[in-house]
Amino acid sequence: MQSRRWVNNTQPQTLQIAVFLLYINAFFELLGRGFVVPLGLALIAGQVGAGYGIANERKWGYGLGVVMALIPLALHLLPGGLLGSTTNLATLMTLMFEIALVALLLHPQSREYQRIWFR
Repeated sequence: MQSRRWVNNTQPQTLQIAVFLLYINAFFELLGRGFVVPLGLALIAGQVGAGYGIANERKWGYGLGVVMALIPLALHLLPGGLLGSTTNLATLMTLMFEIALVALLLHPQSREYQRIWFR
């Protein structure tokens, strides 16, 4: 019997932290009223789904996680994005966590683990 889990302590530290960051990003998107805008709702659902998929060692979860990490980063870095208007400490902190999430998911240890163990 296989159990479903929200976090997986047997995975490498890079993937564990990435799962936590996906959940935290979804939570803060929800607090920022992202559920009102269709793109925000899609980001929330995608980030929670990606975290759950990675925790349960699914290849689709890893792929979705990479996409869900790159979309907000691209929205910040595009001309006219959030960095184009005002740059404050909150915006820079958000950007820092988005870069960290991408780095954790694309880290060689994470990629190797998902290549070998994910179904």
